[in-house]
Amino acid sequence: MRLARVAHSGGVAFAAVEGDGPDAQVLEIAEHPFGQPNFTGKRWPLADVRLLAPILPTKVVAVGRNYAAHAGEFGNEVPAEPMIFLKPSTSVTGPNAAIKLPPSSNRVDFEGELAVVIGQPVRNVTAAQAPGAILGYTVANDVTARDQQKADGQWGRAKGYDSFCPLGPWIETAVDPSDLALRTELDGEVRQDARTSAIVHKIPELVEFVSGVMTLLPGDVILTGTPEGVGPMAVGQTVSVTIEGIGTLSNPVGAA
Repeated sequence: MRLARVAHSGGVAFAAVEGDGPDAQVLEIAEHPFGQPNFTGKRWPLADVRLLAPILPTKVVAVGRNYAAHAGEFGNEVPAEPMIFLKPSTSVTGPNAAIKLPPSSNRVDFEGELAVVIGQPVRNVTAAQAPGAILGYTVANDVTARDQQKADGQWGRAKGYDSFCPLGPWIETAVDPSDLALRTELDGEVRQDARTSAIVHKIPELVEFVSGVMTLLPGDVILTGTPEGVGPMAVGQTVSVTIEGIGTLSNPVGAA
């Protein structure tokens, strides 16, 4: 099932997306998408609604250096344990919303990633229990002010600006994330081209590790790392991240 969050003529709602192309429909879900969805009976053509970030997490937990080739392109080693950091909930934005480049940074990079969406409160789960805690998967862009990341020595500022965590276009609940093609394009030119099978610390391990540090709540997001090929964006460009079996997340680049 593809779970979305949409703006329609009557407001904002969670919905399930059915079909593809011009015939695609969205079916409104009452209250929230966790557990067995309760449909209201309202539906709209997908073309008549605006897709928003599919979830508003209390926190985004990101994993650094989780693809060996990406770690290598910056001269780093892959850490023995997952290297985690937080992106604020206010960094989340949705499909087709502008990534806003702050004037304080001279280089802001795209980082296409597979994102895990948590479906229930969990704490200290094992890797074997992890799949039962996951609602589904979506596409993310871990936008990074690269110059500030290097200068600060910690990543809160570089990763935390408003609009620095695009998510979307929806959450796919029925996909195997272990070996999916991931591609990032900048103005139609392929910059990242990898498979999620190259992730070093696998998804069950990440859920186990993160839940051993902090309680994960329904809707919280884990970003699983980015492959090699990251690079800078400029105002007026468009960055698109596509993950096989999920969809494409596109965002224009603008000024703050």
